Amino acid sequence: MRILANDGIDAAGKHILESQGFYVETQRIEQDLLSEAIGEFDAIIVRSATQVTREIIAQGKKLKVIGRAGVGLDNIDRVAAEEYGVSVLNTPAASSGSVAELVFAHLYGGVRFLHQSNRHMPNRGKEDFNQLKKDYSKGIELRGKTLGILGFGRIGQETARIAIGAGMHVLAYDPFVTEAALDMAFHPSLQLASFKVVITTTDLDTVLKQSDFITLHVPKSGQPIIGRDELAKMKKGSGLINCARGGVVDEDALAESLASGHIAFAGVDVFEKEPPVNEVLLGIGAVSLTPHIGASTLEAQERVGIELANKIVSHLSSVKGA
Repeated sequence: MRILANDGIDAAGKHILESQGFYVETQRIEQDLLSEAIGEFDAIIVRSATQVTREIIAQGKKLKVIGRAGVGLDNIDRVAAEEYGVSVLNTPAASSGSVAELVFAHLYGGVRFLHQSNRHMPNRGKEDFNQLKKDYSKGIELRGKTLGILGFGRIGQETARIAIGAGMHVLAYDPFVTEAALDMAFHPSLQLASFKVVITTTDLDTVLKQSDFITLHVPKSGQPIIGRDELAKMKKGSGLINCARGGVVDEDALAESLASGHIAFAGVDVFEKEPPVNEVLLGIGAVSLTPHIGASTLEAQERVGIELANKIVSHLSSVKGA
């Protein structure tokens, strides 16, 4: 059986597939050529770059599995997959820690002006050192502040664990989760027993109005979850982090709120369109920008590759043996 890893796969996952007798093609096929080439393959593995459309699925005469190396399935036509009897697999837990850590990279950078300082120091550090020191000496600490988490699934809960470890208060909103017991496990060398912290979710308005920072961990929807009305409810001087999905935050509204000073800073990893086209948002100094790398750590990609490979082996082996 032939598997197309069109957006790549970690070496550990590739090894698992090949050791079970599957051929893995890692040479990328461009989007406009994929429907023509997909007929050769029994499975396709994608990340976020490749769109698995109805046309591609219809042309995949041998296609049995679509594997998403990550959490979201926005780039896969699941309705068409179901109609054509193609299974869709993903790896919902493997990258949670990596995304949560990126949230805090943006948070720590935002409250200490790291993204702005790093832009200015190379060009102005020598002649304007004292002025830059003055400009960026009004940072704040995360300890004691309140982090609002919109979406309290795996990634939201992992983010909450880091927040609690950093001494923050946590407020969470999720229409499908009323309570979560978080396992707080510290490094084994500390020889401390793990314990649980129970978080009870609350309503959206409470999270927006009472949080010092908001981070989103929600699936893509038909309209933004954070728009002008929601931004207006947030505290003046608060921060917003989106490492979830492009489109869950209204980029124009966010740019306006940043320009007015109501929102102090934002961390943005995902965009309404990728590559991003909102030049106003991209040009605001108070925005920390990353190119959709939330799950892109070496550790996470190894976990993703192994988990997805094992799922595909199990599925294709059962099909082959049927």
